[in-house]
Amino acid sequence: MSHQSTHEQYYVPAQSKWPIIATVALLVTFFGLGTWFNDLKAERAESSGPLIFFVGALLIAYMMFGWFGSVVKESRAGLYSAQMDRSFRWGMSWFIFSEVMFFLAFFGALFYIRYWVGPWLDGEGDKGVSAMLWPNFEYSWPLMNNPDPKLYPAPEGTISPWGLPLVNTILLVSSSFTLTWAHHALRKGDRSKLKLGLGVTILLGAAFLILQAEEYVHAYNELGLTLGSGIYGATFFMLTGFHGAHVTMGTIILTVMFIRILRGHFDAEHHFGFEAGAWYWHFVDVVWIGLFVFVYVL
Repeated sequence: MSHQSTHEQYYVPAQSKWPIIATVALLVTFFGLGTWFNDLKAERAESSGPLIFFVGALLIAYMMFGWFGSVVKESRAGLYSAQMDRSFRWGMSWFIFSEVMFFLAFFGALFYIRYWVGPWLDGEGDKGVSAMLWPNFEYSWPLMNNPDPKLYPAPEGTISPWGLPLVNTILLVSSSFTLTWAHHALRKGDRSKLKLGLGVTILLGAAFLILQAEEYVHAYNELGLTLGSGIYGATFFMLTGFHGAHVTMGTIILTVMFIRILRGHFDAEHHFGFEAGAWYWHFVDVVWIGLFVFVYVL
């Protein structure tokens, strides 16, 4: 937010179309994503999943542009009070909490597979009778010898953590420092350093995405590491892929903040829009550190 009224009257906006559009957009997007993944599993030559997913993503972009634009206009008009500021902060806090739970579910699946299911299939533990399913299966992680290689061809190799993943870790950690520097500059009213710090943060985020795309091309074309290459490939791409989607969203958010700053928005006292984007970016950085350790290194 850029400007707030000094009174404590709670602003109640007029009826809006954006919540229903958001609901439909999310439904279409995740239906398309589920269709896409299941068609990959079925090895179909053509899938309608990507098209449905793309339509849903466009609807989400339209919703976010329109809804956030309305919020910016209301903020610039001085309609928000300190109570609204607190509401925005609580809302963003709960949103990030939901994102934490989202990634914890995927990390939980990874740990459950690595430390329980895999050993059970190899005859270990109190459910070792599962070894009867594939008597010749020997468990190790990363899983390079799938129980049924005819159904799920095993990958030929894994991504070394000390190449592109390490570079990406340095990029994201560095971006948190440059964003914090930009935030301090905003609080001090130094808009030159604010623009520089935020601009560098956006470039670091874009570099991360480019390198991750390069890593995916290498994994698919040279290592045979795909979503269909067994549980290791599935967990690897689900975790890193959803994180990459969050980095993409965060980069877009910071780019919008950069444009707003160029237009003179925000000041030292009223800049929650910038803060919310910074919170989200720091969250994405922390998730990547967990990914780097538990997906690439260990």
